[in-house]
Amino acid sequence: MAASPLVRIGTRRSALALAQSGMMQRAIGRALGVAEAEIEARVPLVPIVTTGDRVQDRRLLEIGGKAMFTKEIEEALLDGRVDVAVHSMKDVPADQPPGLCIAAIPEREDPRDAFVSRDWPGFDELPEGAVVGTASLRRQAQILAARPDLKIEMLRGNVDTRLRRLEAGDFDAILLACSGLARLGREAVITERLDMDRFPPAPGQGALALQTREDDIGADWVAALNHADTAVCVAAERGAMRALEGSCRTAVAAIAALTGARLALTTEMLAPDGSARWRRRGEIDLPTPDSARTLGERLGAEVHHDAGDQRIDV
Repeated sequence: MAASPLVRIGTRRSALALAQSGMMQRAIGRALGVAEAEIEARVPLVPIVTTGDRVQDRRLLEIGGKAMFTKEIEEALLDGRVDVAVHSMKDVPADQPPGLCIAAIPEREDPRDAFVSRDWPGFDELPEGAVVGTASLRRQAQILAARPDLKIEMLRGNVDTRLRRLEAGDFDAILLACSGLARLGREAVITERLDMDRFPPAPGQGALALQTREDDIGADWVAALNHADTAVCVAAERGAMRALEGSCRTAVAAIAALTGARLALTTEMLAPDGSARWRRRGEIDLPTPDSARTLGERLGAEVHHDAGDQRIDV
């Protein structure tokens, strides 16, 4: 008789989500001491279609925000149909549903945005009036802040869909996350990795979140997958996001980095049309997740005070 599953992983069905969850499947299996040949059976993936996957013709802010990528998977966790969910951290809302928690944050991939174009070698070389595809309000605002002459058009769908539309000539360029392209083995399509001072990423971009029920937060296999430095940086960024009310209705960015024992955080909010941006930077020594979060909340509150309400109405 086949052995029963030890840990069931809830994941979206997209190619990127399955690639990310497959990475975590192998890591969890090894942390549990499962033989390589048995990992798929003992740590199975449970694909779940989310509202964000089903609705592709509108911005997320029009259908309920980034929680539309997590809601159905969280319901499966609470119902006991899966034991852990693997999310892209930038898709995880600031507040966790009662009974659930972010139990571990694995080591981060490249957090930068990728500029991808068939015809132009870099962002600054785009001609006046060029069309750039993105569904991200943050990316839209940053693009227009740097180049108000460019035209932004909505682009949603999985990575392959977006690349096909670029190749078909629907856009002069598109922006994607470097991390997602790396996990899909598609880094060769990257034309330019955008500078994080000009284009700071979404809070948590490049990191994954392992979400479990609160009762499982202390499990040994969970602790084995947590990367302490990444967790500290993400705590700072998500602290800023919380203070800035970061969602798909606000253009918010945050990026933290550790140099030795010193944590530096930059966070900003932009007017949706790129006409204004407000930024703060701060540093602390010997950071913990709690102190990093406090730094983020303080800087985010200062930015919010200066910027006021920059939410876009639906």
